[in-house]
Amino acid sequence: MKSLSVAIIGAGMGGLATAAALRRAGIATTVYEQAPRFARLGAGIQIGCNAMKVMREFGLEPALRAAAFYPRSWNNKEYDTGEIRFDMVFGESAEERWGAPYLLAHRGDLHAALASAVPDSDVNLDHKLTGLEQQADRSVRLSFANGITATHDAVVASDGVHSFVKEALFDKEKPTFTGRIAYRTVFPASLLGGYEIDDCTKWWGPDRHIVIYYVKPDRSEVYFVTSQVEPGFQVESWSTMGDVNELRAAFAEFHPQVRHVLQSCPSVHKWALVDRQPLPRWSDGNVTLLGDACHPMTPYMAQGAAMAIEDAAVLSRCLKGVDRDGVAEAFRCFEATRKPRTSRVQASSRTNTWLRDPTDPDWVYGYDAWTTPLASADASLAVAS
Repeated sequence: MKSLSVAIIGAGMGGLATAAALRRAGIATTVYEQAPRFARLGAGIQIGCNAMKVMREFGLEPALRAAAFYPRSWNNKEYDTGEIRFDMVFGESAEERWGAPYLLAHRGDLHAALASAVPDSDVNLDHKLTGLEQQADRSVRLSFANGITATHDAVVASDGVHSFVKEALFDKEKPTFTGRIAYRTVFPASLLGGYEIDDCTKWWGPDRHIVIYYVKPDRSEVYFVTSQVEPGFQVESWSTMGDVNELRAAFAEFHPQVRHVLQSCPSVHKWALVDRQPLPRWSDGNVTLLGDACHPMTPYMAQGAAMAIEDAAVLSRCLKGVDRDGVAEAFRCFEATRKPRTSRVQASSRTNTWLRDPTDPDWVYGYDAWTTPLASADASLAVAS
């Protein structure tokens, strides 16, 4: 049987995780990324136990433990009094319960770890996809803005919420703006002036919240992300700058710890929070979507990247030992296996109630993408919605 050749569109978390997972399965991959270079975005990320089980199989757990913060808990408090609503304890007890650590990291460090699991020769930067055509022999021809073309047995599109491939397959989807915006930033903890803050806390206000945590093992960097009402702002971009004074005013009634963090931060980014419904289907022939391209979600469960990383592991299991003629069936198996879970996380995240009150998180953190049963390809029709 001829070795399968898979193109991966997008070198974000999902794309690189897919490349690493497929290499682990003995499948040849080529990653195409439109950016000319990787950028270290100023944002934090929570790496749940479920995602860490995947990363462990890539051999990345030691690097991530060395680069990330190991929190005692994810504490949930009242916005003004600091009264504890629910303290979700992590640390060693989480490892014992769910089989892997819970880590808080800089997105750039997680991305760098994933990039280290994929040879540079497999990643093509400055390749913006402009055309996709499925051939009679089931191969897929790709065209790029730089004039280069390539043909592969299969294509995995991990090109984000504004996926070119999704629009090519299923037309353009109009996002639903939630009427809420988020501010975020990472800044040196030294700017706190020696003021001590919690490991990781979500401060719940009546109509807004803020999550604050460290992203380095030595507590040298602090990250926060907010959510509050602002119906008129509809810029869905992580590069747009926000007004730090407007942010401070929006949280003027919050606990002194929150106010001190906001007073200490030098600058912030701002973006509109958008919601999208689960897609009726993820694949067409030998092309499939993965991660945010097919199941984008609000950030309230801190599971968006984790879902893409889980996707990568399951997809590699579905494709292992498959030739070009079996790719479409493998992609249907992937969708049937993953869609019930990702749809549930999408729906749960949308409510913004995760861990606000005592919660049993076993169904999220206990999941293991390497061992979860694979569904039959025919089941993809049953899970379509």
